[in-house]
Amino acid sequence: MEKSLKLLLLLSLFPLALMGQKMGYVDTEYILNKHPDYKKIQEEIEALSLEWRKEAQNLEEEIQQMYSDLQGEQVLLTDEMYQERLALIREKQKEARAFNNRIFGENGQLYQKQSELLQPLQSTIYDAIDRVSKRNGLAILFDKASSPTSIIYTDPRHDYSDFIIEELGLEENNQN
Repeated sequence: MEKSLKLLLLLSLFPLALMGQKMGYVDTEYILNKHPDYKKIQEEIEALSLEWRKEAQNLEEEIQQMYSDLQGEQVLLTDEMYQERLALIREKQKEARAFNNRIFGENGQLYQKQSELLQPLQSTIYDAIDRVSKRNGLAILFDKASSPTSIIYTDPRHDYSDFIIEELGLEENNQN
């Protein structure tokens, strides 16, 4: 209860702290899409993802084939042989799940590779954001792309995305 009261008091003082502060917003998704390196990174990630999806699909097809073979040979197998083959199929299914989690899971290799490839570009963009914010005397700069539900209205005159693109030297490179 005490924490809630403190949070409510803090939130009620927030608008007072913002009075007189210059604010703006950028759309990092728009900026990324203007950057030629982003398209290259996306293509590399998509190629890698496609390769891993094919590998996962091959595992699934192998499991289906093993199961079909088992069904076809079921009348020829002893109960013990049938159970052994079924155990092999279950083990292969377990391997396939582990592969999918390792590659496509929450912190899987695909996510890590994407982060690794995007990090230098994001750093470059955030450095440009920092320079533009300081040059324009901005106290707060929102990212429209990261949380659009928290921005109800945006006045285009406060959009600094094009300034960031200009800072990155991309204004003449791409026209979307």
